[in-house]
Amino acid sequence: MKLSPNPKIIISRTDNIGDVVLTLPLAKALKEKYPQAEILFLGKKYIKPLIDCSENIDQFIDWDTLSAMPEWDAVNFLKELKTEVIIHVFPRPEIAKLAYKAGIKYRIGTSHRFYNWLYCNKRVDFTRKNSPLHEAQLNFQLAKPLGITTIPTLDELGKSYGLTKLPMLADEWKNELNSGKFNLILHPLSRGSARNWDWKNYNRLIEILPADKVKVFITGTEAESALITENILIYHPEVTDMTGKLDFTQLIAFIANADALVAASTGPLHIAAALGKRAIGLYPSIRPMHPGRWAPLGPKATYLSLKKECVECKAGGHCTCINSITAEQVVRLLY
Repeated sequence: MKLSPNPKIIISRTDNIGDVVLTLPLAKALKEKYPQAEILFLGKKYIKPLIDCSENIDQFIDWDTLSAMPEWDAVNFLKELKTEVIIHVFPRPEIAKLAYKAGIKYRIGTSHRFYNWLYCNKRVDFTRKNSPLHEAQLNFQLAKPLGITTIPTLDELGKSYGLTKLPMLADEWKNELNSGKFNLILHPLSRGSARNWDWKNYNRLIEILPADKVKVFITGTEAESALITENILIYHPEVTDMTGKLDFTQLIAFIANADALVAASTGPLHIAAALGKRAIGLYPSIRPMHPGRWAPLGPKATYLSLKKECVECKAGGHCTCINSITAEQVVRLLY
């Protein structure tokens, strides 16, 4: 593939926060390979505040708006961008079709999706499902047609997010942080994207943390607030409730100003890791949810996971393996 001196390249990833975070190192690699390139990111509307933090992405394309357009209007929108390359990191047949109709010169996708044989002219032969690679490494497979043939190590990826344009934290929330203590965020729910640690484990963690040294915050959505209150906050009035209070921009800023975050495999966990915070992930051991694929990557990121095959977790029920991780194990990783 021979690109123009200043190509426009779309990274298409229209799934969730954690997935998007782990795609950001690909944007950095593209900028390094093509310094004059303009990198565009096609994603869900709600992840725009995260993309706005990246020094390696020049423009955001709102998939929610684009997908609501009549097909011909969406095709014309893409045509007017004069894009040379689109990388279908998260495969969607409707996006592949639009890119094809818009005449984007190079359309990169996996060869394992049948519709990509219709709509993509650069197909890479790999599958994510059984690969030993981390999700962030797998994204680089799709960069091979662009001449990026080396897959970074996990340590290299953990330093490659480019989240340098961080929003300011509002004084209202800045004043909640205690400069004399270790500010710890617990994010107990995952909106169904991961297996969760039991409430009893979070309560035990709060109980054994030294109150004179650690200030604990709970984050979550407004919809999760009642459940979190019922299972944690009524037992621990000393914990600062942030559920439903922070929009996504302020959540990013709040994580950036805190010291650590504990969660299952969620977007906030990956944001904390990307921002260089102490990020402790709690994982089951089964594929495809295991830490080999989804561990947080960052200079202070780590995880806990039992090395066993969990039959219950495979069945989608109560996960004994993740709940066998103890609060004491988490505390040992915090400092």
